[in-house]
Amino acid sequence: MRTRAERPGTAGAEAGGAAPSRWVVLGLLLGIVLGTLDGTVVGTALPVIVRDLGGLAQLSWVVTAYLLTAAVSTPLWGKAGDLYGHKGSFLASIAVFLAGSVLCGAAQDMTQLIACRALQGIGAGGLLVGALALLGTLLTPAEAGRSQSLIGVLLPVAMVGGPLTGGFLTDQLNWRWVFYVNLPVGALALALVATGVRGRAERVRARPDLAGAALLTAAILALTLLASWAGTRYAWTSPRILGLALVSAGALTAFVRTERRAVEPVIPPRLFRDRNFTLAQVLSFVSGAALLAAAAYLPQYMQLVRGTSATRSGLLLLPLMLGMIAAQLLIGRRVAAGGRYRHYPVVGGALALAGALALLLLGTGTAAWAASALTLPLGAGLGCLLQPALLLTMNSAEPRDIGAAGGTQTLLRTVGGSLGVAVLGSVFAGRVREGTRPAAFRASVVDGLHGVALGVAALCAVAFAVAWAVREAPLRSRAAPARQE
Repeated sequence: MRTRAERPGTAGAEAGGAAPSRWVVLGLLLGIVLGTLDGTVVGTALPVIVRDLGGLAQLSWVVTAYLLTAAVSTPLWGKAGDLYGHKGSFLASIAVFLAGSVLCGAAQDMTQLIACRALQGIGAGGLLVGALALLGTLLTPAEAGRSQSLIGVLLPVAMVGGPLTGGFLTDQLNWRWVFYVNLPVGALALALVATGVRGRAERVRARPDLAGAALLTAAILALTLLASWAGTRYAWTSPRILGLALVSAGALTAFVRTERRAVEPVIPPRLFRDRNFTLAQVLSFVSGAALLAAAAYLPQYMQLVRGTSATRSGLLLLPLMLGMIAAQLLIGRRVAAGGRYRHYPVVGGALALAGALALLLLGTGTAAWAASALTLPLGAGLGCLLQPALLLTMNSAEPRDIGAAGGTQTLLRTVGGSLGVAVLGSVFAGRVREGTRPAAFRASVVDGLHGVALGVAALCAVAFAVAWAVREAPLRSRAAPARQE
């Protein structure tokens, strides 16, 4: 039976009406940067890592282990914050992440590095959801609009900046500094949040939902492995992929049944009784799939068709990322000023759909600047989808579920991205004809990108249709009662 400790103290926006300082917000944003950056920063260092440690056959697991454990642990960190305090949960996730970073930098062989990356990923799973939950308890949704828009800015910046940062540190220092650089940044985030967020909050005593956590872990692991291997290592119809699909579906079915009976479920079913919350999760899933697929395969145009370097090919995505940043900053400011928000996902779905179809204009002779400019509408549209989805998620959840809500949204966006890359990657690979003459090969790459563009367009069309069902609900005028410690 659930009981609540008699510690009703609050902080932040409810403690005398004072909003948290900018230093606290900075600490939360630094935590988000750490988790997002480390998902991509290792890529450019992998050739040097293999040269030093060996283990070429295990190379992909350096990235996969991190992404797997981060995805699995995200909803668990969110629920832990709801039960035991968001501040303590966030600080613990930073500590685990930094411990994993130190061990990664000290690894002496590939097996050690993969194990330490898994530990690092466990910590990373709590960074974004912990920051969102703390913002949800310290600020009202309207006040949090600007801070959440900054989070929306940081995610694409970190995605693009990760490979550049990893390459610079590897070239100028050593690949181990790809991990050691986290220590001063993480320590600063730890200090700012630990000293800046005050007050003791009520805690919930309840039996942990171990069965739900185990089933969710099994489902996510199977689904992530399926997304990583299908169409690349194994055929979509191979026994391994079909087996993973069955395991994932079975675990998800059992998870739903378990959550309906649990006293404190990992992902409370009551969240989905709110229409806007459910729609926000659909928007997060399809937008994440569209964004990750575009970011993964559009640079192939510059490398395989235009013949540029890997670094320069990344510049193709700058307009896409700038479009996302501008849209999310604009929405954050408008909402913070009391503006309405329902029309943004509708406009975003239409703009993203038009932007995805515009990519069909890419040809073998398209100039680099024109190819880059074609990504701008897609980026702006996705920004108009992702920012309202975050706002709807945090506004629709009850205060006791703010961490679980943030964890659910982050999880669905991540899983959507993994599946989008896997499925559309198979479309791309199926159209590219290797071993042909250069002109024919370049034409087949363009054909493959057109297939990806059509897939992204289909995802954006789903988002556009779903966005019409969003209802304009009043934003909370008070911050959620916080469980911070």
